[in-house]
Amino acid sequence: MRRSKLLYVPFWATYVFLYLPIAVLVVMSFNVGDSAYSFDGFSLKWYGELARDDRVLSGVVNTLIVAAGSTVIATVLGTLLAVGLVRHTRSKVLEAVALMPAVLPDLVIAIGLLILYGTIQLTLGLYSVVLAHGVFAMAFVAAVVRTRLTGADTSLEEASRDLGAGPVTTFMKITLPQLMPGIVAGALLAFTLSLDEFVIAFFTIGNSEQTLPIVIYSMIRFGVTPKINALAAIVLLVSFTAVIAGQRLTKIGESRARD
Repeated sequence: MRRSKLLYVPFWATYVFLYLPIAVLVVMSFNVGDSAYSFDGFSLKWYGELARDDRVLSGVVNTLIVAAGSTVIATVLGTLLAVGLVRHTRSKVLEAVALMPAVLPDLVIAIGLLILYGTIQLTLGLYSVVLAHGVFAMAFVAAVVRTRLTGADTSLEEASRDLGAGPVTTFMKITLPQLMPGIVAGALLAFTLSLDEFVIAFFTIGNSEQTLPIVIYSMIRFGVTPKINALAAIVLLVSFTAVIAGQRLTKIGESRARD
């Protein structure tokens, strides 16, 4: 019994190591003082400072534009990719290549896309980041939808085809509704990835515009302040909410599939 309890020690030690700094960051975002390291009292003034910072607000708008655009691209292409991998091919090589962006280092993807943009002489801007994030997140959407598609009931699709429905009609009327929880979960994951992503955006954006992670990077170079803590806390809340919503939708879809 004592040994089994000792097994929980590294488990909880890992959780404390990972999440205690995040908890401290959130607490310090409510600090009334200017120090990011000593808590002098509770206040919401740094959140008010954020609301009056034009640079931060511009970064938020740019990030939302990039996240929304890349989510649409990643969701559409990722869903089609998942359907193709599960329904129309059994090639392990093709599957590995299709899902490779999910495991490649961000730096490799960023440099590769930057070279590609330079080769085709594409001017960098928000749209170049939208394309980059869309390609990057597409593999994650495909992985989520593929898992959902593997457990889908194929008998309904076969019945639809037997009754004379074409491939497009079968996909829109039968396959797509079954995949919708996985598609929404994948879309939320893609949105979260784009919202927090720094390396690819840093390499593929122009000089005149900045996303929020780049704004945070430029601010933190001069030291950590409670304003940065407040900004990080807001980003953390949005990301956490999107991830939890995605997980809930996936579980709901799986429970409905079992029923």
